[in-house]
Amino acid sequence: MEVRPKAKLINYSENPEKNVALAARLCYSEDGAEELEAKMSQEDMNNLVRKVVGLGHYSTLEHTYFYFHIVCSRVASHQLVRHRIGVSYSQRSQRYVKEDNFDYIIPPKIAKNQEAAAEYKEWMEKGREMYNKMLADDIPAEDARFVLPTVKTNLMVSFNARSLYHFFSLRCCSRAQWEIRSLANQMLKQVKEIAPVLFEKAGPPCEAEGHCPEGEMSCGRIDSIKKRNDN
Repeated sequence: MEVRPKAKLINYSENPEKNVALAARLCYSEDGAEELEAKMSQEDMNNLVRKVVGLGHYSTLEHTYFYFHIVCSRVASHQLVRHRIGVSYSQRSQRYVKEDNFDYIIPPKIAKNQEAAAEYKEWMEKGREMYNKMLADDIPAEDARFVLPTVKTNLMVSFNARSLYHFFSLRCCSRAQWEIRSLANQMLKQVKEIAPVLFEKAGPPCEAEGHCPEGEMSCGRIDSIKKRNDN
């Protein structure tokens, strides 16, 4: 069955912006965290979070975590797990979980082409048929999976806020592959709802910082952003 890539925020550190602010203030205070919390207003915390992010002092962002359930293709999951620092993964096993009734994701450009979409679905069903035949012939799932096409997978992923900033800067960019970009944009929208001050500068560098690091490979979006800001 066809499914869409999906990222769902399922948990996060309590009071993420407070965690960052207290960690930052504690470094320059004789007081402990409890005393600082009693002294600092929400406005104080918000201003300090903005200052920390603006100065690039991201170590204090590592004190708060966000937990996601990810549904995507194994094409996207291979890209996702390249983000290693400050990130943890648990992924559905194809060794212990049989894929005899697997779901899959159809890339949009294939879906828009009627002939290509039909051939894609046919190929998926051929892969399913071959996989199930392997199982019927007593081939263990850990070996039968070698014939599988690119199927859907499930992951539990935890990011600290610093790692999320880095992830968003790369994967929200319009030059990122479409599926992981979709996941990143979903994740960014959800964490902004929880911690809007902490993540107000998160996203692709063209929007978040006003510059594009892609050089000659830039999509050109930075030019329209600069014109918009100039007006």
